[in-house]
Amino acid sequence: MKGRLAVSASLTAMAAAVTLAACGGGDGGEGSASKAPAKTSALSDKPMELTFLWFEWPPAAALEELGKEYTKTRPNVTVKVNTVPNPQWHDAIFTQFAARKTNFDLPILDSQNIGEAVDNGSILDLTDFVKENVDTSQYDPYFLAAYGQYPQNTTGVADPDAKTYGLPLLGDTWSMIWRKDLMGDTPPATWEDMIAAAKKCQDENEGMSGLAFHQAGTGDAAAVTYNVMNALYGGELWNQKDKKIEGVINDAAGKKAMDVLVNQMVPLTPKGSSNWFIDEVNAAISQGQVCVGFQWIAAMGGLTDPASSKLGTTKEEILEKLAFAPLPKQVTDKKPLGGMGLHVSKYIPEEKQAEALNFIKWFQTPEAQKKWAQLGGVPARNDVLNSPDFLEATPYNKVFTDSVSQLKDFWNLPEYAKLLNVHSTQVNAAISGTQPPEEALDKLAADEQKILDESGGL
Repeated sequence: MKGRLAVSASLTAMAAAVTLAACGGGDGGEGSASKAPAKTSALSDKPMELTFLWFEWPPAAALEELGKEYTKTRPNVTVKVNTVPNPQWHDAIFTQFAARKTNFDLPILDSQNIGEAVDNGSILDLTDFVKENVDTSQYDPYFLAAYGQYPQNTTGVADPDAKTYGLPLLGDTWSMIWRKDLMGDTPPATWEDMIAAAKKCQDENEGMSGLAFHQAGTGDAAAVTYNVMNALYGGELWNQKDKKIEGVINDAAGKKAMDVLVNQMVPLTPKGSSNWFIDEVNAAISQGQVCVGFQWIAAMGGLTDPASSKLGTTKEEILEKLAFAPLPKQVTDKKPLGGMGLHVSKYIPEEKQAEALNFIKWFQTPEAQKKWAQLGGVPARNDVLNSPDFLEATPYNKVFTDSVSQLKDFWNLPEYAKLLNVHSTQVNAAISGTQPPEEALDKLAADEQKILDESGGL
């Protein structure tokens, strides 16, 4: 998933950051980018722990397991993936960046957080390193742009002249999951067909709800849900050229999207689900409570696990009831881009930077990417995405491959976290009924426009 998080750094956290900086943590001034060398430096033969910082979810455990493969090539190096709860992910990284001293070597960032990290000079410029060491022709240009490039003239459009600050770690998008034993094998053709089918399933199966999806006002839960709707109904989040949000996101298409979400979809969800995110949606599907669910592919591993499911005692029995498909189209066929990129902290010793760069180089090889797929990761290389190693690893991996050409991202701006905070809060207000849908959308547009205007010079 795209665990995009709101800024919640408290005065206490920022004071701690300043104290650390004053004590001499790290080097280099704020906003001064450091370039990684094109050729990898000599690697140390001393015992070393290479550390990542991510949030708690299955891919983090899979990455640490993959690290054992790296250790086979570098026996003196162990790989440790440290995790924090999802709502703390952004601040856990950026508070340390503010201190110019990190206890991690490779921060895993959402695509939209790259601008903030580049602006304060906290991650290495990998442009020359990537040109020398990585075959970028094997990647969809959208992935190279979203997970590594900044600034982007157009969000998600790769620019051969843009600087690169990261490479793809995990690709992701939403999958539709439905009860084929109750609704049939054929997925609905359109989004509105899906809503009608979910309602019919709910009406015909007492005790079941029609839909389960992310609604919480924390992280990017409600925000992504609205963005899915906005894109499907032909809307835009902003006019990037004119730096306009107000009047764009809340135009006729945006209002239609919010109306369908609040007045047609929310009534089909279980009572009390307005704070649901990844775990709650998975649980509702696995416990047989809902007809249709929507989930990030990278978070779906448990759905076919009999230990956590009431749908069957074996994986095969579960798959007799569940089916997976890309999101249905409506006005457009756009799908949400999820996933994250790999980056290198500027504030670590040279020998650690060299090892981190060597890991990135290794991780982008077909062999490492195939192993990543086998462990449950979603690779980004075209040759691996279209290989049996990936397509046959799970019954839903093909959903991602089929969705790649239709992916659409958020804004890619240093102000992303502030914008996201407004986005999720206001969408959740509409979902939970604390504000009328149109009023919530208009407030979202006005508050986000103010953030954009106050940032200046974007």
